Amino acid sequence: MNCVKPLVAAGGIALLAAGLAPSTAKAADCGTEDTITVANMTWLSASALANITRDILAEGYGCNAELVPGDTVPTATSMLTKSQPDIAPEMWVSTAQAIWEKAMDKGNVYKAGDIFGSGGVEGWWIPDYLAEEHPEIKSVTDLKDNWEVFTEPSSPDQGRLYGCPPGWGCEIITNNLFKALGLGETFELFSPGSGANLKASIARKVTRKEPFVGYYWGPTAVIGRYGLVRLDMPAYDAERFKCLTDKDCADPQVSGWQKGEVAVAATTELRDKAQPVADFLSKMQIPNDVVNEILAWGDEQSASPEDVSAYFLENHEDVWTAWVPADVADKVKASLN
Repeated sequence: MNCVKPLVAAGGIALLAAGLAPSTAKAADCGTEDTITVANMTWLSASALANITRDILAEGYGCNAELVPGDTVPTATSMLTKSQPDIAPEMWVSTAQAIWEKAMDKGNVYKAGDIFGSGGVEGWWIPDYLAEEHPEIKSVTDLKDNWEVFTEPSSPDQGRLYGCPPGWGCEIITNNLFKALGLGETFELFSPGSGANLKASIARKVTRKEPFVGYYWGPTAVIGRYGLVRLDMPAYDAERFKCLTDKDCADPQVSGWQKGEVAVAATTELRDKAQPVADFLSKMQIPNDVVNEILAWGDEQSASPEDVSAYFLENHEDVWTAWVPADVADKVKASLN
């Protein structure tokens, strides 16, 4: 609030009371009058998080905050080379590992925190109703002896496991896990053809209350909307997992998936000039089940990212109010009315 003091000394109290200097007071709350840019990436969770970030900055701190188009690799590259945008609320570090490491070495970008409470999660999933009907199926190691549960009318002599879409990195991992678990004896590894087809297959199976087991990742709308339960896996083993990522892995061994590192990325320039914003970003984290829930709501309602942001702020005060001081939270709440 230092920039308010000269106003007070010069009789600025009257100006503030008359409402003639609100932008100066707001900029003081923010820490900077410069425009703060937030990467608005192309998938729902990232776009919703960008809107949540922008809304809290603008309404709570009085920042001049705006969204700019982005995606993982282009945004990471731009942050490295141009120190823009200022914030990327959902930066999948593993997807842009080489660029991220260069930015860390350069020192113009830093990790403010981990946006998802449990990190990015990959694995094999079954619907919740199937988990209740078959409590004996808790782990990927339980599949081999319970293949009958997952048969299809077209292939009654083997179960069907829906694999990762072709061309994705998870395809190689899933194929190697399938071999490591010896599932070829009792299962067909079925390629869904695309991410859209995989989502459609899950929707169809769940709507009909039919068995399903297959690859997916989270947090996503699919996990929340269709009540998917992740099968247990052994602990992550770095050496085994490295081999699972190699299409020529000679002797694949079972390992849990490496937890995806998903960072709240920000520029050091922003941290240095706007400490209130840096404090907010350092506390910004959402439990995975909450992310799944708000994305499921957005998917069901065909809601825009702006709508998902408002829904989150209205229905999960217990989460986001922990990120900011009480007076900031009050301003955000008031903006929602």
